[in-house]
Order: sequence, then structure tokens, then C-alpha cells
Amino acid sequence: WALHLKNITISLSGQYECSFATYPYGTKAAKIQLIVKAEEEQHYVKEVRLNQTLEIPCLEDTTSENLSSYPLKWLVGENGREEELVTKEPSCPAVYRNGSTLYRQRVHLALNNTLKIFPTKITDDGRVFSCHVVYHPERVEKSSTTVRVFGK
Repeated sequence: WALHLKNITISLSGQYECSFATYPYGTKAAKIQLIVKAEEEQHYVKEVRLNQTLEIPCLEDTTSENLSSYPLKWLVGENGREEELVTKEPSCPAVYRNGSTLYRQRVHLALNNTLKIFPTKITDDGRVFSCHVVYHPERVEKSSTTVRVFGK
């Protein structure tokens, strides 16, 4: 037997019991404690000089070996709009999205899933780069980095 829950919220946390009658043994029951945690997103600020290389790690406290088994994507956002820069499936090469003329030739995904941007431009200032790792369709870990670009 299986219990399938949809539209998971923290309020669904609690103890669940499955019980059923068997003949001739009587009632059988099993209990499980479900803990639903809020999705956490890590936020960082990275400062870089104009025309330098900017390196943004995907998830700061996760090793690259752990990330290589899961699909991930890098996005850039500004004014509430997000644009996909690069996607990476396990055991496949990275796929760069050419929609953005601002990042087309400047973005590279390093072996450790770090996003590299070279050269940095003043238009990068204030942009938010986010990495999304899909551990499961319902479990996506995200980290966002706001970039601050300084002149020479």
C-alpha cells in the first residue's frame, strides 16, 4: 500500500498510520512520521572588477561529484524576468542557450558546474545568477548570486 500526497505544504507534517484487517490474524498497522521542510534558497553577493573573470559556484556547500549525477541549469535574472543561460544533464555536455546576446560568447560552464563569465561588463551589475539542481521533480535546490561590478 502507498499514500500519495499532492500539493505538499508544511501543514501536512505529522504522523500517518496505515491499518488494514487481515484474516485470521486481525488488524495490522504501521506508523510513519512525515516532516515537510520549507524550500531553502541560498543567497550570495559576489563582487568583481570590470573586465575580469567572474566565477560563481552552483551550490556553495555541495561537492561537484554530488552535482554531476543530477540535471542543473543556470539562469540570469533582472527586473523579475529570468533567462536560461546553460543546462547540464548527467553524463552529457552542457547546452548553451543562445537567446541572450549579452552572454552568448561570455558564458562557460566549468567542470565543477561553476558558471564563468568573461569579461565582466557594467551591464552585469545587479544581475542575479541562479543555479537550479533537480534532485527530484519535486525537490529542486537553488542558489542565487547577485553580482556587483566595480570599475578599475
